[in-house]
Amino acid sequence: MFFEQKVTQAEAAVMSLRQLAHLGDAVFHLFVREKEVFRASSAKQMHKRTTKLVSYKAQARAMQKLTEHLTDNEKDIVRRARNMKPAAYRSAEQALYRRATAFESLLGYLYLSDHARLVELMMLAEAGIDAPDAPGDEDLTEDVADDVTSEDLPGQSDDQSDETEEGADA
Repeated sequence: MFFEQKVTQAEAAVMSLRQLAHLGDAVFHLFVREKEVFRASSAKQMHKRTTKLVSYKAQARAMQKLTEHLTDNEKDIVRRARNMKPAAYRSAEQALYRRATAFESLLGYLYLSDHARLVELMMLAEAGIDAPDAPGDEDLTEDVADDVTSEDLPGQSDDQSDETEEGADA
């Protein structure tokens, strides 16, 4: 962490999932760019590979690879982030975007609370993101759609629920 502010897992878990996703996106970009600096022979090649590896499809694939390795707390972050109300609807591939957002939220959560675990999961995910157009992507959408049930989709997002609960306590 650039700024040595310690955050417990409990503190990170109650942060806004959108903020965690925002941070996680930056963490993932930096991870991929750092790897590509040593692999690519030119800036153009590095940019081309990086944009493929940080795409929502690659992030969704990485999330799928990590799922079986997650702790219960991490699974909860992923479930909540995956089920957040999307900022914009992308009908055909909404499930992939949701999984990518869950991946980003998980990375943001771990970046703030557990660097060792972040590195461990990033190494596991690396195999999942290294093949930008892996066969079986068409199955990925179906897998994600099966994960989201009507029970998991409340009428409002987690961010809105948190604000409502805080307002009720005041």
